[in-house]
Amino acid sequence: MVAKIKSGKSLTGALNYNENKVKQGKAVLIAAAGYPKDPADLSFNDKLFRLTDLASMNQRSKTNTVHVSLNFPSGEHLTDETLRGIAGDYLEGIGFKTQPYLVYRHEDAGHPHIHIVTTNIKRDGDRISLHYLGQNESEKTRKAIEIKYSLTKAEQQPKLKADFKASIDLAEYGKAETKRTITNILGFTLRAYKFTSIPELNAVLQQYNIQADRGAKDSRMYTRDGLVYWITDKQGNKLGVPIKASTIYGKPTLKTPEEKFRLNEQLRKPFKAAIIKTLDEVLAKPQTKKSFQQALNEKGIRCFLR
Repeated sequence: MVAKIKSGKSLTGALNYNENKVKQGKAVLIAAAGYPKDPADLSFNDKLFRLTDLASMNQRSKTNTVHVSLNFPSGEHLTDETLRGIAGDYLEGIGFKTQPYLVYRHEDAGHPHIHIVTTNIKRDGDRISLHYLGQNESEKTRKAIEIKYSLTKAEQQPKLKADFKASIDLAEYGKAETKRTITNILGFTLRAYKFTSIPELNAVLQQYNIQADRGAKDSRMYTRDGLVYWITDKQGNKLGVPIKASTIYGKPTLKTPEEKFRLNEQLRKPFKAAIIKTLDEVLAKPQTKKSFQQALNEKGIRCFLR
């Protein structure tokens, strides 16, 4: 099992993400703990206000949203009852036992996974600390759950990220709401890839028909560190109207990627030696651009020429 915790400032955004998946037929609400009604009887406002009422108990805390995903390998078949048990045990292990929460089973990937939406603000206004939560309590709890439910251990899931990629649909202008499409793709790429510049980010996004745009260097948007996202066609031509980064869930403004640039420089170091070795093997004989890309693709490396 692989657990990922995302904290934020918008309960509405986290809930909308999952509810939009439900509307698309790609997710199902399977649990609503701490709610006075059964999951099937809850309206959107019922789901939201239960959490925002708690969040309002602490006006000083800007971070009041916890959005967790628990991911399992594609060969693991888990019933809703088992998933509910895993979600409850996980939240208890990380200190959220008394918090209300919603559990969604997602069906938009090549592997089983659930999303949990809750808040870290308690009834008395105290805040559950999120500091090192992922490294400490989450890791201990994950390992205990793997043993209790006889799950595949996270260390034995080297292909999980590759499975993620196949689950992300390409952006297609006019097929779904532009903002929602961009939000879904960005949410995935910001977690899964180790880019260190906007051009590198765009190399990733272009495979999903998305482009991050700072504007021309002499433009007002560029000088003010603005950033927008476009849907593009297969040739990279921009379609429709751009979406401001500040209006997207998680606010992937220029500041957000730049913070990840520094972290990603370190996180991607372990992969560098293996890629260099593969490049040396491929370049040991003469190549054309096409054969070079094809040879790398056969070895699990995608090459983008800029």
